[in-house]
Amino acid sequence: MRVHPTPPRRYPWWQLILLGLLGLLEALFRPVGRMWRSADPLDTYGLAHLGSIAGDAFVAVALAGSIFFDLPVGEAKGRVAAYLALTMAPLAVAGPLLVPLLDRAGPRRAIAFGSALGRALVCVYAAPRFGTLLLFPSAFLLLVLSRVHAITKNGFAVAYAGPDEALVRANARLGRIGVGGAVLAAGPALGLLRIGGAEATLYDGAIVYAAAALLTLPLPHPRLRGGTAEVTRTGAIPILAAPAIGAAGLRAATGFLLFTLAFALRRSGEPTWWFGLLAASGTAGGFVGLLLAPRLPSNLREEAVVIACVIAAGVGAVLAFAAFSLPVLVLFGILVGASAELGRLAFQSLMQRITPGGAHGRVFVRYEVAFQLAWVAGALIPAMLPIDFRGAFLILAALYLVAGVGYLTPDLVARWRG
Repeated sequence: MRVHPTPPRRYPWWQLILLGLLGLLEALFRPVGRMWRSADPLDTYGLAHLGSIAGDAFVAVALAGSIFFDLPVGEAKGRVAAYLALTMAPLAVAGPLLVPLLDRAGPRRAIAFGSALGRALVCVYAAPRFGTLLLFPSAFLLLVLSRVHAITKNGFAVAYAGPDEALVRANARLGRIGVGGAVLAAGPALGLLRIGGAEATLYDGAIVYAAAALLTLPLPHPRLRGGTAEVTRTGAIPILAAPAIGAAGLRAATGFLLFTLAFALRRSGEPTWWFGLLAASGTAGGFVGLLLAPRLPSNLREEAVVIACVIAAGVGAVLAFAAFSLPVLVLFGILVGASAELGRLAFQSLMQRITPGGAHGRVFVRYEVAFQLAWVAGALIPAMLPIDFRGAFLILAALYLVAGVGYLTPDLVARWRG
């Protein structure tokens, strides 16, 4: 008697989607479990960093709302200019306060704890006042404390990186942890926003921030490590002049591209979904940069990575103008995101490696402010001027060219003087 084989079981489409989502969640939470069991101090801090970024995601979802998409382009300019100015204000407030504290290793744990706990308390205060004018100072204070966390992270990366672990790899690891925190929090935050509104989302953000504060308590005392570079009273390091110009150019180009998509793309009459697709390609490129950074050769100089990123992005901008189409623009968005992230990590690691142990506060704050100014300057160009969408890529190529020339200028001047 012939036995027919049993056909494989077919699952309904919704079960396949559910199984896929469960697999994705398991893949996201597996690194969290590994960090929880790890004795590596960078993993211990990584958990606190993950919680901080997850809390920021809850706040971002609660405060979600476009400052220009609901307005005609002309009317949005004033609000965008005010928004860009607001992005600088938290650094202006937090920077001077952080400098003397970050110059010493001891207070860093207290700063991390206070930043997370402070945001938790502000969320609890702001939640019942969401529809009032008190929301605006609360949101500003949240921005200030978030910048405090971001700047302090530089010091922890230097202190907790292992003796055999390059700073590029340590910074990239913290970057991937931050992306994971945002991804893990985005779904629950959006669900809470739909079910309970912005108030419930802020309350849950407060819980996440409180957990992040508790996760800073087991952090070991940071080691005061650093290099021997010359540092000025204002926090400048002369030998960082060239790579800082290149890194600032990459940051300016990122701001220019984002606001070009927001304004010039709308003027060109392209579909609105182009914005989401191209913005997502830039974000994906940033994550690609985080994956590539640890795989760079250990003997590759950070300065070479910065200028290579500037050149690659500049060539990509010219090609995007010449072969103007949606697939090409998506690939260019990935290239911009990856080059900006690789350049940022390379400069950050170089800065951390050569900065003397007692000057971390001055140096970290100075360059963070400079790069934020570059981003704002780049964003203001398409926000204020009526730029054609395709022509914007030539302007972007010119920005990269200026960054490249600026990178070479300090060395040429030094040779001329010598």
